[in-house]
Amino acid sequence: MKSLLIRSAIATFGTALLLTSLSACRRSSPQDETPDTSTYRPESTPATQFERDLKFVRDGHYTHIWIFSRKDGKPLTKEDSDSLRTNAPKVVDWVTTDANKKVIGGSNFDIDPRIVR
Repeated sequence: MKSLLIRSAIATFGTALLLTSLSACRRSSPQDETPDTSTYRPESTPATQFERDLKFVRDGHYTHIWIFSRKDGKPLTKEDSDSLRTNAPKVVDWVTTDANKKVIGGSNFDIDPRIVR
């Protein structure tokens, strides 16, 4: 009788242990989870065309980003563009912006600052 009582107690304990371990591994359903929006901040759309073009080049994840313009504020000519491409051959992205008054360049290689003045 004592043996039957011990077996019954062990079986009950084992069943309780098994049910507890199975219920602890239960995944919560997506309905139970509330997304954490405390750190999410949507990025605002850049206001000007220059800012949008700069963001485009920045999104290229380049090591170096340069902005070129003429000292006199006039639009860049074909000769200016040819000079930039010749003196900075490792620049990957060239984006002309602000009515051809500025050029944004992006590259993973540095250029000699004495060349482009």
